[in-house]
Amino acid sequence: MPSSLEIAQRAVLRPIDDLGADLGLIPDEVDLYGKYKAKIDLSVLDRLAGRADARLIDVTAITPTKAGEGKTTTSVSLTQGLGHIGKDPVLCLREASLGPVFGIKGGAAGGGYAQVVPMEDMNLHFTGDIHAIGAANNLLAAMLEAHILHGNKLGIDPLSVSWRRCVDINDRALRDIVIGLGGRANGYVRQTGFDITAASEVMAIVAVASDLTDLRQRLAAITVAQTLEGEPVTAEQLRAAGAMTVLLKETIKPNLVQTLEGQAAFVHCGPFANIAHGNNSLVADRVALKLGDYVVTESGFGSDMGMEKFFDIVCRAGNLRPNAVVLVATVKALKHHGGNPDGGVEAVEVGAANLARHLGIVRQFGLHAVVAVNRFPGDAEDEIERVRALALEHGAYAAEVNNAFEEGGAGAAALAEAAVAAAEEPNSFDFVYSLDASIEEKIEAIATRVYGADGIFLLPAARNRVEELNRLGFGKLPICMAKTHLSLSHDPALTNAPTGFTVTVRDLRPYTGAGWIVALCGDMQTMPGLGKTPAAVNVDIDEDGQTVGLF
Repeated sequence: MPSSLEIAQRAVLRPIDDLGADLGLIPDEVDLYGKYKAKIDLSVLDRLAGRADARLIDVTAITPTKAGEGKTTTSVSLTQGLGHIGKDPVLCLREASLGPVFGIKGGAAGGGYAQVVPMEDMNLHFTGDIHAIGAANNLLAAMLEAHILHGNKLGIDPLSVSWRRCVDINDRALRDIVIGLGGRANGYVRQTGFDITAASEVMAIVAVASDLTDLRQRLAAITVAQTLEGEPVTAEQLRAAGAMTVLLKETIKPNLVQTLEGQAAFVHCGPFANIAHGNNSLVADRVALKLGDYVVTESGFGSDMGMEKFFDIVCRAGNLRPNAVVLVATVKALKHHGGNPDGGVEAVEVGAANLARHLGIVRQFGLHAVVAVNRFPGDAEDEIERVRALALEHGAYAAEVNNAFEEGGAGAAALAEAAVAAAEEPNSFDFVYSLDASIEEKIEAIATRVYGADGIFLLPAARNRVEELNRLGFGKLPICMAKTHLSLSHDPALTNAPTGFTVTVRDLRPYTGAGWIVALCGDMQTMPGLGKTPAAVNVDIDEDGQTVGLF
């Protein structure tokens, strides 16, 4: 079988304006970025406001291994499978961050014969969205420093500055740095750091903004520091929000590309789910819901991570109502959680406790779950079938094997049929917590009802921040948990379905522009680092000018 990159490079793509026309878009709504990429003007939402929304299917997973379980591939698979059975699906995915592309996980376009194309463009610079987000973020940082240096009329306490710079590369050396060295002309000497762009509040804002006006208002509300009297200082007070909006006025438009089998795919925004809220943009979902009969949207990592945040944050903000969940499971992951990666059916059965816990999380939200058993090369047939049986034993609505990596949409036809059936069933979707609950109550609801914890413990810094956030009037915001994706708990060493643990929260960050509070759990980092042998070492150009080694 050819590599995923070779399959993508050999693909014959439809002109994107033809695809847009088939979707029902008019020419003025399609801004071409070459032959195979386009941005979609948000005016389409006004034109189609009276059209009923499509069914919304969220794709998530059990607790993954470090390399992931092929959730994006499954999202593409399901979309191609829906096309194969005669439906009109639209796929919504996040944009690839260069951090994982050149790190350990690779790209974010799927794999094998279940991909979104053009794969190289998507995994690298694409339409420049992530670069624009980084520029807007860092413009605010620069204007803040200039304000402090040139008179500090707002009376900002330099030691209270919370706004960090960002870059779209895993670079651990930038986590904690000192700036302003070299004399007064270079600014105020203080400790700060970088986040990866996917973890920045600007990324989060673009991902939840409903339109350009809302984007401007959210950027204006960003809190960057406090005055010497303890009052918040915003981007609007620094007169930075207008210029930031101008940098992002094209970025807010969703990007239209296609699957290998010609289905429409919106690929837009790229927040990480273990740090940020882990879902593609709200505007991409809203546009897609007006253009197809089924929308497939992917939430990052497991149901305890991106899915919880999609439901409790994104769906609440955008008034979306999901219809079903597809939960990705693999033999490899269940063996990992069973404590024996090289074991057989017995290891799968032990690790199925993790699958059962995730099915329970989906039920907490009142939805039906279809388990997609994502087949990997080398998986034994008896182990695959055992995963299917265990999924049904633990309450899955259905469980089907996904063979689309090798077979394309035909290999996901059964999965698509099951997802359609689940999406047509009545459901009792609801949130895990009320916004009227206290900050501690909301964190505890996520920890106990979703993670399975006994409770929470706030370290002194976090307790002090709760008091501060309540004083500033931010206590009614939703919660975005930043924790490891490798465990249902905050401790990556606690695999499978841990019990008897307490979730430790070390600090809280108010994302006042995005509209939520980030709870930092354990030792979660907002700037990842490269491993000993990152994927970047395999990426190169051959003698014919073709990219090699990208995956």
